[in-house]
Amino acid sequence: MKLDGVRVLDLSAFLPGPHMTMMMADHGADVIMVEPANGVGEPTRHIGYRTDDDVSVWFRNIARGKKSLKINLKDPDAKGLFLKLVETADVMVEAFRPGVVARLGIDYDAIQQTNPRIVYCSISAFGQTGPYRDKPAHDLAIQGLAGTVDLNRGLEDGKPALPNMPSADMAASLMALSGIMMALFSREKTGKGDYLDISMYDALLSWTPNVTGPVFAKGEAPQPKVMRSFGGAGMNNIYETSDGEFIILGGSEVKFATNLLSALGRPDLIPLASIEPGPEQEPLRAFFREAFRARTRSQWEAFLSEVDLCWVPVRCLKDAFDDPLSVERAMALRDEAGNHHVGNPIQFKQDPAQLNLDLPDFGEHSGVLAREAGLSEEDITDLIDRGVI
Repeated sequence: MKLDGVRVLDLSAFLPGPHMTMMMADHGADVIMVEPANGVGEPTRHIGYRTDDDVSVWFRNIARGKKSLKINLKDPDAKGLFLKLVETADVMVEAFRPGVVARLGIDYDAIQQTNPRIVYCSISAFGQTGPYRDKPAHDLAIQGLAGTVDLNRGLEDGKPALPNMPSADMAASLMALSGIMMALFSREKTGKGDYLDISMYDALLSWTPNVTGPVFAKGEAPQPKVMRSFGGAGMNNIYETSDGEFIILGGSEVKFATNLLSALGRPDLIPLASIEPGPEQEPLRAFFREAFRARTRSQWEAFLSEVDLCWVPVRCLKDAFDDPLSVERAMALRDEAGNHHVGNPIQFKQDPAQLNLDLPDFGEHSGVLAREAGLSEEDITDLIDRGVI
């Protein structure tokens, strides 16, 4: 697999870092979850819905195929063990608030002295510099400051709405993976590692080119309900059917508007689909609202299946995972016990991912890793008895 031989020390928690390192584990990396010896470990072990085996669904889908090291990094002996593992690592990921790793003595300056080849990635809310450096925040708060919650203003009530996906988490995870891969590639040529300062705020802002037009072109805040992505375009919108279900038109190209409006007997409205989204397109949106309310979703599905058009029904997440496509694409998996797993979307032809669906118990590999690091059985027993690993 692509990442065979790559060892990752993952000190992050919740979603951005753990999801990213799980993607690496699926492709062969040896990922060690470095969990605090606080009786809890990775917080998602205890968060949200659980399956019949009392395992959190969230944890199952960020921790597969990893090893677990329970450790108290404030203990000098335990920290010594960690630094021995650093010597064998290629990548280190942490997501503490800025300044924490320095207080623990495991910041990049300290770690690179032990292993100058290491690629060290810090993921934080607002980065290691700047006026918000020390401000605590998770995804929702970051989206609030980055302006993306404001983009969720309801088309009717004009009020901001809670985002339905953790976009800041997602963007940071993707940027972190990209940066780590770049650094590992560069290390092959230079022999030197590097430090990545990944800000969730920065990562989210970087994904706004399709909605930041009025900001850069006019110096104005976006007005979501007149924009292409949020309801201003007739051909990029959600329409209710007669049975209370919904159909999405998801392609604003004029060729698709021509195909649909011709099939509906309203070619006179085609010119409206070619103008900029906004109030001028309201007659087109009004026609679609009225037309779609005249038939059930199943009737529309039958009708639209004959039209070359970007359209889908609105369905729930369960329907998506039940879709044969999700199974065929290996995005919906089951382990031997029948538990569900989300697959890996990075699908190589030559070296496909090989998912190890086993989950580590809290601290399961602490002793094994300590032996691998060269500690004596006496020292290992002492660390375990003191509860620091």
